[in-house]
Amino acid sequence: MTRAYRFPGKGLLIDRARKVQFTFDGRVFQGFHGDTLASALLANGQRLMARSFKYHRPRGVMTAGSEEPSALVEIHEGAQHTPNVRATMQEIYEGLDARSQNRLGSLGFDLLAVNDRLSPFLGAGFYYKTFMWPRAFWEKLYEPAIRRAAGLGRLSGRADDAPYEKAFAHCDLLIIGAGPAGLMAALTAGRAGADVILATEDTQPGGRLLSDQPVIDGQPAPLWVDSVMAELRSLPNIRVMTRTTVTGRYDHGTFGALERVSLHKAPGEAPRECFWRIVARHAILASGALERPLAHPDNDRPGVMLASGVSAQFGRYGVDPGPLVIFSNNDSGLQTARTLTAQGVEIAAYVDPRPIAVTEDFPVYPEALITGTRGRLGLRDVAVRHKDGTSVIAARTLALAGGWNPNIALACHLGARPAWEPVLQSFVMPPGSTPGLGIAGAAAGLLSTRAALMDGRDKALTALSALDLRAAVTDIPQAEDTPYAIAPFWAVDAGGRAWLDFANDVTTKDVKLAAQEGFTAVEHMKRYTTQGMAPDQGKSSNVAALAVLADATGQGIAETGLTTYRPPYGPVSLAALGAGGRGEGFAPVRRLTSDAKSRAMGAPMIEAGLWYRPSYFPRPGETGWREACDREVRLVRVKAGVADVSSLGKIDVQGADAGRFLDFVYTNTMSSLRPGKVRYGLMLREDGFVMDDGTCARLGPEHFLVTTTTSAAGLVMRHLDFVHQAFCADWDVRLLSVTEAWAQFSVAGPRSKEVLGRLGITPGLPFMGWRALSLNGVPARLFRISFSGEEGYEIAVPTRYGAALFDALVAAAEAEEGGAYGMEALNVLRVEKGFLTHAEIHGRVTAGDVGLGRMVSDAKDCIGKAAAQRPGLVENREQLVGLMPVNQGEDLSAGAHLYNEKDPAERAFNQGYVTSVAPSPTLGCWLGLGFLKNGRARHGEVIRLDDGLRRRAVLVEVRDPVFFDPDGGRMRD
Repeated sequence: MTRAYRFPGKGLLIDRARKVQFTFDGRVFQGFHGDTLASALLANGQRLMARSFKYHRPRGVMTAGSEEPSALVEIHEGAQHTPNVRATMQEIYEGLDARSQNRLGSLGFDLLAVNDRLSPFLGAGFYYKTFMWPRAFWEKLYEPAIRRAAGLGRLSGRADDAPYEKAFAHCDLLIIGAGPAGLMAALTAGRAGADVILATEDTQPGGRLLSDQPVIDGQPAPLWVDSVMAELRSLPNIRVMTRTTVTGRYDHGTFGALERVSLHKAPGEAPRECFWRIVARHAILASGALERPLAHPDNDRPGVMLASGVSAQFGRYGVDPGPLVIFSNNDSGLQTARTLTAQGVEIAAYVDPRPIAVTEDFPVYPEALITGTRGRLGLRDVAVRHKDGTSVIAARTLALAGGWNPNIALACHLGARPAWEPVLQSFVMPPGSTPGLGIAGAAAGLLSTRAALMDGRDKALTALSALDLRAAVTDIPQAEDTPYAIAPFWAVDAGGRAWLDFANDVTTKDVKLAAQEGFTAVEHMKRYTTQGMAPDQGKSSNVAALAVLADATGQGIAETGLTTYRPPYGPVSLAALGAGGRGEGFAPVRRLTSDAKSRAMGAPMIEAGLWYRPSYFPRPGETGWREACDREVRLVRVKAGVADVSSLGKIDVQGADAGRFLDFVYTNTMSSLRPGKVRYGLMLREDGFVMDDGTCARLGPEHFLVTTTTSAAGLVMRHLDFVHQAFCADWDVRLLSVTEAWAQFSVAGPRSKEVLGRLGITPGLPFMGWRALSLNGVPARLFRISFSGEEGYEIAVPTRYGAALFDALVAAAEAEEGGAYGMEALNVLRVEKGFLTHAEIHGRVTAGDVGLGRMVSDAKDCIGKAAAQRPGLVENREQLVGLMPVNQGEDLSAGAHLYNEKDPAERAFNQGYVTSVAPSPTLGCWLGLGFLKNGRARHGEVIRLDDGLRRRAVLVEVRDPVFFDPDGGRMRD
């Protein structure tokens, strides 16, 4: 029977009355409600939980939080399983199925542990040196073997069908962390009436107060936490978010946060996780500090932990670590020993490299070092070298206390750089380096309880002042205020391997080797050794590794510097980031207001961007799309046709600088456009290539309406937002997408006036003009524009009236012997006229390539203009041409390549490519658009269209891309 390692009467967060059964590697264990997987396994005597990344060494738990580098497991839920879950963060529930990972065979007998025997050949950068020869072995032997061995956990290969959510929140003050500083800040701000969000990744607020359990105002700290939380929860302006990790800090007070909604419960209908976007007027980082280990030979065995992890596992879950040896270079390690021994934990030895002179209730070894450990699958004893020789001390747990790193990652996400503080032997944020973000408590380097409480209050008062909120000064409760003292000691040099990064198997030797081989810059060392690149991102190991590098290069730690912090702070599942993006949610179905009518008319629907639009409208007797398409094209050319064009992007632009802004984003001038007029426009990307084309209507002196192609609506809106924020944030201009607010319909053909007349509309507009009108009391806009080459109008009404207007327009068109037409006919009509879509402006063409070079105004600057003038974008370009088969009975195909008539179909002879084709009933043959080298000078030349995929070769004549009505009289008259 397994011995229980649960200390009687301890365990603040567990409910001993509620037993929970779970399995680990198929073996049934029992814990209590409130346990984490790590604490429950430790309490059952299971110290071995994982295998290390490279050497497959036995590893156990080191911490009690998200910084855990070693105890990573897989959680299985039926066919679905989630890898690399920290055992310290996974709460147990009835039926939890956890399994170890990164092993071949059983956890206790991992066949890949042979890597540990080969460690002399597998040091840092070994793959750069080992797998270079023989060259032919790389593809057939080395790469397949490396790929099979790489990684930690394994995905199931099945889609994750669990529910996830995304949510948004706004507040006056976001407080990140709920330890003493965070709680005091929340209490101060809450009493002042500020709208506060208090976020903690822990299951309960309190931070280290729940682990160390110091005395506050004469009572155990957990009781003080309970009283504070009772008051906070009584305030309507405070939101407490537990199990919520703030993962990133972004511009304009925006933070990303991941909430573990139901990962502590059996799978059900509740979302597993929710990804929050929080916008705060001000924020306080009270994220505490992370303890770091000391490097010494064999410091990675199961049973070797951080002192803070031991305290948390004992205080929160009642895990008995004894007999315990503590190895510390600072006073907090000594305080941990005192606290634990006072509560009954057996302290076998306290080891400190400093010349301390103290008398305790446990053995103290000053000026001493730990030089080794024993116990293959779990710590058995510790070798201590001291003034009187070397002693071997039996121990179940070894606690390492190498000092504290203020947890400042979030403070650095916008580019601020920390500074080295010699007194703390840690990096801290310089004052004033993080505008809008106050840093409080241990995160600011204040490591006593009273100092943290006071700083939390003071940072809250500063934030409230910035928010123009008055606050009473909250009294600071009495608490310990012990000074912090530390010796700059990082590693024991006693032979053997001393581990720095436990997650990636990086040793002190690896860092020294990097320096020896010239990788002396901290970022180079990081990539050469993979230090800090594992799932824990070096949270506990980075500073010690920098110290070893500094020593190896002869520089100070300050001069060596720190690697760059980037979001996310902790792992974020892609399912949470893309919540709602499964199935149709991945590309939401968007339907036109005419959708029901179009389907009732038998129209098959096709995707256009995210929209579904009718392909064609079949009539009785028609056997396929071609017959319907030809009829609809003739209908527009001879009578009148109606099409729903609501999917085109529509962006409302207003402000005193609206015209100036549009001049900047369009190649041509829009500020000179008169109210009541419409102008065709072209936009370039910053690299000089065409982004989109569309129209711009001036609705008023400071009011414009921009239209975009269907597929580029979101792209253009994002581009305009970026240009505004990045280049002209002080201009008076506002942008709003109104695509979904207006339903818009095209009426085209020689009888289009008559169709409108049947609805009581008298157009009275010149070409490229617009006017507002009332349609049976409904506000509407009428534009005279054409995408067919015929006289054409577009009429827009608020979306809720779209279906009724489409019904009325189709009935009016049919009364004029016309009718509805779909996307197939629309494509034929625009190819006949040489009009562009994103088939042509596909992201690799310039204004000159598509024949619109004269639209780039010489009188003004615009986005992309300078880049478009680079020689490579001006000289020897492929240019837009029309293509007509010499034998007019032959079909053309898009995607084909163009060659000189006698040249072979080889890349070296390629002359261009085909972007669009269409069967033209107007001209009686297929037509094509494409890009041809020096194309505009080759009109009349016969070349070969070669489609190797379809095994088709057709001789075509190069033509002007405008096949039909080249002077445009039909749409202007």
